[in-house]
Amino acid sequence: MNKPSFASTADTTQRTIAFDEIGPGLYAFTAEGDPNTGVVIGRDSVMVIDAQATPVMAKTVIEKIRTVTDKPIKHVVLSHYHAVRVLGASGFGASEVIASKATRELIVERGQEDWDSELGRFPRLFQAAETVPGLTWPTVTFQDRMSVWLGDREVRLMHLGRGHSAGDIVAYVPDADVIFSGDLVEYRSACYCGDAHFTDWPVTLDRIAELQPRAIVPGRGSAVVGEDKVRAAFASTRDFLTTLYGSVSKSAARGLSLKQSFDACRAVMDPKFADYAIYEHCMPFNVARAYDEARGIDRPRIWTAERDRSMWADLQG
Repeated sequence: MNKPSFASTADTTQRTIAFDEIGPGLYAFTAEGDPNTGVVIGRDSVMVIDAQATPVMAKTVIEKIRTVTDKPIKHVVLSHYHAVRVLGASGFGASEVIASKATRELIVERGQEDWDSELGRFPRLFQAAETVPGLTWPTVTFQDRMSVWLGDREVRLMHLGRGHSAGDIVAYVPDADVIFSGDLVEYRSACYCGDAHFTDWPVTLDRIAELQPRAIVPGRGSAVVGEDKVRAAFASTRDFLTTLYGSVSKSAARGLSLKQSFDACRAVMDPKFADYAIYEHCMPFNVARAYDEARGIDRPRIWTAERDRSMWADLQG
């Protein structure tokens, strides 16, 4: 059997972009499993949720926005710190870049390492990488909750607990019952768990579900509209996480090696999730983090370009 190419370096196929209205003045910019961006149009301004990986890629989002409004883009919200979500922020020319305090702390601690790591893993997502002016720094941070008013439209930004990272936030638009979840919820896409908190994540999902959204823009995958599809997105995300961590924690408790735990986990996960977007890319990183957490390492270790390739060779080689 051919060995898989490192992460997503062999993925060079451009995805088809969709720009769908999922509520009044609410849009999902999606691309067949690539990172999503959310758009909220208020009375006097526009908010963008997650900024893509480069300013050039941000321009593609702006082009879509300009097909529906000429209002200024005043706010960029970062759902978490990962490079593919944040490094395009400068391209929007917003007056505010908003994130949780925990996300800013992660940028301080590991932002440059994450940039180098993600660029090496998935070069297609960094179109015109040379246009990135540097790390994206929030201009506004908050601990748990804050409201941003776009004229008379409220957007509630909430840090409901750890999950995909320690700093994840969701953006909730109460007048339409729509949530932009970042990578806390995925739809037909693998959860990336390299910086995850597996024990906390299902609890955070419960807190999001308590808002009873009628639509969700997930971190990856198409927008989810309607109560049945929303429930399915929560259920499949939870199933992915609990199946993965359940397998790895059992292996760790038995004293199996990381490689043995990876092979056992793949045997359980592949039949259910192998057709999900970025599944092959995610699994080595996911199992490595799950193995650490199962052995008592609460804070995810920093991924570097060197650690990425060493781990991949150990598990996939």
